[in-house]
Amino acid sequence: MAEKKMRLKIITPEKVKVDEDVRMVVMRATTGDMGVLPGHMPYSAVLDYGILRIIDGETERRIAVYGGLAVTQDSVLTILTGDAEWPEEIDLARANLDREHAQRRLREKLDDIEIQNDEILLRRALVRIEINLTSLTEPEE
Repeated sequence: MAEKKMRLKIITPEKVKVDEDVRMVVMRATTGDMGVLPGHMPYSAVLDYGILRIIDGETERRIAVYGGLAVTQDSVLTILTGDAEWPEEIDLARANLDREHAQRRLREKLDDIEIQNDEILLRRALVRIEINLTSLTEPEE
């Protein structure tokens, strides 16, 4: 019997990043991590910065997603996000520099907008670093 699948679409303002059939998706919502399987009831969630796991059979791929909206209906999961990056698209050295810069600036006395901007930069850098580190430690298939 064929394995049930659902359609996953990850759409950024620049392009459709993913448009394929998958078995399961695990994503970071603002309320916590959630998994979506084929036939999931209609649902929408606000996404947080985090790593989205795409599971298909025995393979698992990861993509960094920086907020957005996830909507599932009729075995289609659509994710609208400002940006999404595969591990190989991320410059780890730059992510580490961004993390250090944001942490240094957050220790200074800044206004609220500067603090919010630096917190966003820090969160993005930490996701970039995490996805690079997890992709380096996983065994090749």
